[in-house]
Amino acid sequence: MYQIIDGKKTSALIKQEISEEVARLRDSGKKIPHLAAVLVGKNGSSEIYVANKVKDCAEVGFRSSLIRFDENISESELLMTIEKLNTDPDVDGFIVQLPLPRHISENKVVEAIEPSKDADGFHPVNIGKMTIGLPCFLPATPYGILELMKRYHIETAGRHCVIIGRSNIVGRPLSILMSQKGVDATVTVVHSKTRNIENIIFQADIIIAAIGVPSFVKEEMVKEGAVVIDVGTTRISSTETKSGWKLAGDVDFESVAPKCSYITPVPGGVGPMTRVSLLRNTLLAASMRKS
Repeated sequence: MYQIIDGKKTSALIKQEISEEVARLRDSGKKIPHLAAVLVGKNGSSEIYVANKVKDCAEVGFRSSLIRFDENISESELLMTIEKLNTDPDVDGFIVQLPLPRHISENKVVEAIEPSKDADGFHPVNIGKMTIGLPCFLPATPYGILELMKRYHIETAGRHCVIIGRSNIVGRPLSILMSQKGVDATVTVVHSKTRNIENIIFQADIIIAAIGVPSFVKEEMVKEGAVVIDVGTTRISSTETKSGWKLAGDVDFESVAPKCSYITPVPGGVGPMTRVSLLRNTLLAASMRKS
């Protein structure tokens, strides 16, 4: 019988730990961590995600700010806002919610963020430090996945981990983290150009699906006893919900779950852990600043 890896429950425990740390900071007269978010346009998924981040901050006692812009904002104006946040001593960490409108370079925006305030862990300085094992802000989703496996005592050393997807946000950094000393997995990354992808996935002890294709991972791709981590969050039409849509993972849960030892659901698996990782990065950023 498979066990559900409950990201919602785990993130709630971590939030409680963060709340206790914030209470200690308050009692000792130190600065309360402040996370800011910049939201451009009115992307539905981004709206929900940022609203949840604001809610998370309130739950743990952080201060939060939400800076909104119309989708027609110029790249230069957005970069000026980032510079203000970089130099604002009251802001410990901030994120610029992706995706951005096509006329704005996401690379320029990410590179403009001060590395010591990079709550998302996307800046090349933090990615570089992560690559060679130096202390840094880890990308939020990979950070959350590692923490889930740690808290569920999932053995990683020597196990074959197949990561489906090579994005700079999830697949690529996760492949580095999973192979580092202390985690010690043997990592294979597969993607849209991989030949015999089904056969490679079937060899995996740990499957991490981050390709953005609903129900891509089917029962016949998964060997008995595998651990399956589903990062997919694609919005699809649904007559079962009031909103008219629901979140679909990259794994066909109903057919795959019975073959697994552990599996994450969608929603309620990786998503809450991504959000709580932002809080952990912000707390770390605050601790690195003078009170």
